[in-house]
Amino acid sequence: MNSHTQNTSFETGPRVSNKPILYVVKIGGNVIDEESAMNQLLNDFATIKGAAILVHGGGKIATRLGEQMGIVSQYVEGRRITDAATIDLVTMVYAGLVNKKIVAALQALGSNAIGLTGADANLIPATKRPVKQIDYGFVGDLTKETINIQQVNRFLEDGLVPVFSPICHDGKGQLLNTNADTIASCLATALSTYYQVRLLYCFEKHGVLANITDEASVIPLIDKEIYANLKSANKLFDGILPKIDNAFAAIDAGVQEVIIGHAADLLDNITKMVKGTMIK
Repeated sequence: MNSHTQNTSFETGPRVSNKPILYVVKIGGNVIDEESAMNQLLNDFATIKGAAILVHGGGKIATRLGEQMGIVSQYVEGRRITDAATIDLVTMVYAGLVNKKIVAALQALGSNAIGLTGADANLIPATKRPVKQIDYGFVGDLTKETINIQQVNRFLEDGLVPVFSPICHDGKGQLLNTNADTIASCLATALSTYYQVRLLYCFEKHGVLANITDEASVIPLIDKEIYANLKSANKLFDGILPKIDNAFAAIDAGVQEVIIGHAADLLDNITKMVKGTMIK
């Protein structure tokens, strides 16, 4: 691999602007399933000065609880099929158990968190994914235009820290399971009207890896040309592609910067040098 795989750091920080800074942090992967990693992430997140939003996935908890309830998870190309039983399950787990545990932990750390779904205050309406080759069931798609940015901004102006679970709604009474990476990207993009937004995807890897089996093969910088070359050479594992696509969508729409990195490096990526992968 070329020099782009070297673990080089880039200085980070907001561009000159009169807008206040907003951090949109998305956590997922094994971080949610590992108590120590989750506790460290929340401790670090609670120290962020100024406006911040946390978006979380569900980890493997829904799968484990579903098995106990006789609900077998089905996946196609890494995406969960959300049938009627599964949307009830993920709503209970993501919007209930996981979300409220995070909110309670942040409150204990002095962060005035408020747990939310996209249905609350009509914050994130979504549309049910149309059936094409695959019927994903009750899965939601959204764009930045669907975000109720005025209401989200009111929460931020009141000093609240929104904590979003990946459950949205269609405005007709149906809840929808929605990709948390996409929610984070759309929130970041929509709120760039009011803020200098920095979007951080935090998971169990140290960034985008050139070799999935080598944690030292972090690609420090990815632009569109590098991304196209990596994809054509099949250098990236499937699970990282939606994160990068969402990152570029955010950058194209006005987000200041996007970093994909390890949850343990959150503070470094906010205050010092980028340790993960910067998307530009």
